[in-house]
Formats: sequence, structure tokens, C-alpha cells
Amino acid sequence: MNTITKALFAGCFALATAGTALAQDNPMVGGAAMFADKNIVENALNSKDHTTLVAAVKAAGLVETLQGAGPFTVFAPTNAAFEALPAGTVDTLLKPENKDQLVKVLTCHVVGAKAMAADVQKMITDDGGKHVIETLGGCKLTAEVKDGMVMLTDETGGTAKVTIADVVQSNGVIHVIDKVLLPAG
Repeated sequence: MNTITKALFAGCFALATAGTALAQDNPMVGGAAMFADKNIVENALNSKDHTTLVAAVKAAGLVETLQGAGPFTVFAPTNAAFEALPAGTVDTLLKPENKDQLVKVLTCHVVGAKAMAADVQKMITDDGGKHVIETLGGCKLTAEVKDGMVMLTDETGGTAKVTIADVVQSNGVIHVIDKVLLPAG
């Protein structure tokens, strides 16, 4: 178990057991209520702002994984984030022959632990202002706080802002982001 995973498990254990109690406090996402007793896929299906992400998860064959026990932290790009990619990128990624590349991009948005925003901010502070997060896709995201918002920098230098944090799920947490994070190469 790598260091980030150990730290996330230790920092989030108490919060993981409180997920259902937080259902009433969950923010609306994409015009839909998010329920702490539903898993990541069940909730994402209801968000009108995440239809592209849901289509990509289906095309990549990751539905069963993200419905699993987890815990997972998903940095969930909105439809607008996918639309901001160069023209044709999404269509190309969704082609069956590009499934491996799509899986890589999507799993660079997933951490194998439940990390609430306060935990991420504490890790950033503890690490002197920046904290490296390893994803299930093998990507390294650099998290920092700018103007009170958690920002993530991907391996290509692209940055995404967490626009809605702490959307509790039965198998983890979603943080909505405004850009698609990309792996190097």
C-alpha cells in the first residue's frame, strides 16, 4: 500500500462510516440530488452535467469497478470540461480501438481511498503547500489550494479546479472538477 493510500485511509476512516448520515447534506450535482446510500455510478447517472463522463465510463468498461465496494475518490469532470478538449478528442477516445487510452484517462481521475476535501487540504498544508496524489491509473496529480479552492495539476501541466467538493457516495466521494485531467504521453 503506497504512502498516499495509507494517509488517506488513516485520515478518512471516521468519515467513511458517517456517509449515510451525510445524505441530507450532499450538494445537488447537475440538477440532481446525490444520495450517500447510492454508489458513484448510480449518482452520476442522475447528473445532467456528467453525461459524457458516464458514457466514457461505460465505453471503458469501468461501470462494475466504480459500483464496487471502493472506497474511491473520483474527480469528476463535467460535460463542459470534456467539451473544452480539442475538437474530436472525446469521439476519438470513445472508439473501441482506443479503449486502453480511455481507461488510462478515466483512471487518472480515481484514487483508491475516500478523501474528503478537508483531508486533501490538510495533506496540502502538511506537505508545505503542494501534495502529490497517486491515482489508480498511475498518474500523479499535484494538489494545492489557490484562492480557497483545491486545484489539481495533471502530468501535462493542465489544471482543474474542484467546483463541488465532498459529494458523499456509498463507496467513496466525488469532487466535481472543471477540466479533464490527462496523463503524460
